[in-house]
Amino acid sequence: MRAMISMYDMPERRPAIEVWWAGLARHWQAAGLRDVPQTTRMTDGDLYELWQAPDLFIAQTCGYPLTHRLKDRVTLVATPVYTVDGCAGGSYHSVILARQDSDVRSVDDVAGKVAAFNGYDSQSGWNALRHSLISKGAPARILETGGHRKSVAAVREGRADVAAIDCVTYAGLRQLAPQEVASLRIIARSASAPALPFVTRRDVTPSDLEKLRAGLRAAMADPALAETRAAMLLSGLEVVPLQAYDRLLEMEREADRAGSLVVDHS
Repeated sequence: MRAMISMYDMPERRPAIEVWWAGLARHWQAAGLRDVPQTTRMTDGDLYELWQAPDLFIAQTCGYPLTHRLKDRVTLVATPVYTVDGCAGGSYHSVILARQDSDVRSVDDVAGKVAAFNGYDSQSGWNALRHSLISKGAPARILETGGHRKSVAAVREGRADVAAIDCVTYAGLRQLAPQEVASLRIIARSASAPALPFVTRRDVTPSDLEKLRAGLRAAMADPALAETRAAMLLSGLEVVPLQAYDRLLEMEREADRAGSLVVDHS
């Protein structure tokens, strides 16, 4: 069985992720699950191969893959709640960043600039950016970086003027690597959407699905894991219907209708 418990993997957080996984594993075993993986994988390698693996125990993914390439290929387990402003009830958003010394003061100033984003399959980096620029002028160029932290670096180093960054990632950088965002400022916040979900294999049994949720709930309430949850910026768990993630599709359609950041991939 394979697992990957956090899309917010960064070297500075890996000790906390390992402790969090050990606590989760203990609670899943107490809930009656067998074959709990001994370790959680980090976010290197082919995540789509992991997410679609027939022996997937649990993994965190982004809502955009969930509603697109992973549609009908995985089972939604639950949605985490983060201790970050704007993340109540299992939601999140993106912060759009620019340099402190930039003349970009709002999304109205993005026209003709360079916008960085992590990847085309990202809700927080791409879909939220497109949606935030509806009725605004388009950037002169877009820069695909391959990761939120790389997008932050592109703005900081002057290779891009703005970037849309997952608000939990941004909070994590402020917590663990504040020097990387000290010269940046938030010029806007995107619309909210359901946060990055936990998923498991498509053919999970209803009994095992409930045990996965029970273990997650127990770990979220375990006083012994309070310090680790704080390090992970976690505060709770929501079990929402899969249809809640249709909000991402609505944002995509709204951006499509507006012709916001249309890119020719041919």
